[in-house]
Amino acid sequence: MKIAIAQLNYHIGNFELNTSKIIDCISKSKVAGADLVVFSELSVTGYYPHDLLERKEFIEQSYKAIDKIAVSCTGIAAIIGAPSINPEPRGKKLFNSAFFIYDGTVQQVVNKSLLPTYDIFDEYRHFEPNKQFSVFNFAGKKLAITICEDLWDEQETQNEFGREKLYQISPLKELSALSPDLVINLSASPFSYNQENWRKNILVKNAIKYQLPILYVNQVGAQTELVFDGGSFFLDKNGTIQEELNYFEEDFRIIDTEIPSGNLQPKTETIEKIHHALVLGIRDYFTKMGFKKATLGLSGGIDSALVLVLAVEALGNENVRVLLMPSRFSSDHSVNDALQLAQNLGIQYETIPIQPMVDSFEQSLSGVFAGLHNDVTEENIQARTRGILLMAISNKFGNILLNTTNKSECAVGYGTLYGDMNGGLSVLGDVYKTDVFKMARWINREREIIPENTILKPPSAELRPDQKDTDSLPDYDMLDQILFDFIELNLSPDEIIAKGFDEATVLRTVRMVNNNEYKRFQAPPIIRVSSKAFGFGRRIPLVARYS
Repeated sequence: MKIAIAQLNYHIGNFELNTSKIIDCISKSKVAGADLVVFSELSVTGYYPHDLLERKEFIEQSYKAIDKIAVSCTGIAAIIGAPSINPEPRGKKLFNSAFFIYDGTVQQVVNKSLLPTYDIFDEYRHFEPNKQFSVFNFAGKKLAITICEDLWDEQETQNEFGREKLYQISPLKELSALSPDLVINLSASPFSYNQENWRKNILVKNAIKYQLPILYVNQVGAQTELVFDGGSFFLDKNGTIQEELNYFEEDFRIIDTEIPSGNLQPKTETIEKIHHALVLGIRDYFTKMGFKKATLGLSGGIDSALVLVLAVEALGNENVRVLLMPSRFSSDHSVNDALQLAQNLGIQYETIPIQPMVDSFEQSLSGVFAGLHNDVTEENIQARTRGILLMAISNKFGNILLNTTNKSECAVGYGTLYGDMNGGLSVLGDVYKTDVFKMARWINREREIIPENTILKPPSAELRPDQKDTDSLPDYDMLDQILFDFIELNLSPDEIIAKGFDEATVLRTVRMVNNNEYKRFQAPPIIRVSSKAFGFGRRIPLVARYS
């Protein structure tokens, strides 16, 4: 059977755009002689619509789009993803479904069985799970359709309560008993760097276990914090990948399920994948929100330098505007590094010294603060002054302010609310400081774009004389390991200490993470690149005493 794989970038709720892309691919597949074209999960609506699914008119528009797609589907079959209405009087009102369309009509509707309700997923909020399994014949083959998590029942559970598997049923086990010739999986599986081989391993294991070929169709593109990396593939029954589509870009491929091809993607470094994910996250956020230009503050430090490079790659240097805002604590080398980077990238920049404004604030507060020593309050005045200037530029010119806080800082609260935590999008909020350095060096692998001095000098907020980050925080190499164990691996302080880390450092780090939840509640949306990012996928009560 000749099957077209349509790996597309959808826009949530943009039915006109999504429908147009789907119809174009159906037409292209027909011309190429394909029997069937397969799209990804919720391709009609975009993934994930959240509470838009509760709006009647949203579902009605989705059905109208399906009707329009069906009309274009003559002489070829298509499988698309969309919500469908549950006809039963009990249960959730919708299913997460795959529509099999042929000869201008919907011939089959297959509903998703396993609804992920963990981390960034909350599908059981809106959908009813499928409990009936079937296959159908097409083009001389018996097909089984599954949707994303339906093939994930073999995943390991991360808990200490004796659970062997996350789900009580195995859709593939049920379907394999019906002897399908091919399993098709419509997916919306987001990227995370520390689980990059996870989905392949699970599907390879399933293919071998049940001796069934699997066609996996993922989507690509970013939807606010989630980045979908594509990488769709076709596995034979022995678990060998016979065709693999591109990562981090739209792709279209015709495969013949009977003829091995061996077209695989070259292996890339993890840091390169994170780089691609962040660039795509920025680009799609701006494109889908209808913005073109970005603003950010450039300090001469490595975080703002990296965000600037990523923004220029995503949007073009003509669409990025930076502001240098030196104070009396800004070192000459930091200012020079910032200027050098701006020149290297050919971008527009302005310089506004903040000291006169800071002095004015401090003078206005001098009566209220009489008799009190300077502390972090005065440091935060500097950060908030910069925040005011950046937001003014953003408002006046209609730009989106990019936040430059990294995950290490976000975790321990090493940032100022309404100051350097301002922004419409957090680019590095899921990237640890040690990975910021790795990415900067990767960017400079062929030529010096980020000034070498920016990479080599000790990190500093430069809010007081001779300040270094390590005055307030553990060394980043140690800090990031502790944070990873606590946040991604969900280890307890005792378990982290047992790995050989200093007890006082671990307890202090965990305390900082817990005490700064209130800051993260007010942070901008963070581009997710790990398995546990701050934001929608990590829900900790703000008012809680547990530690």
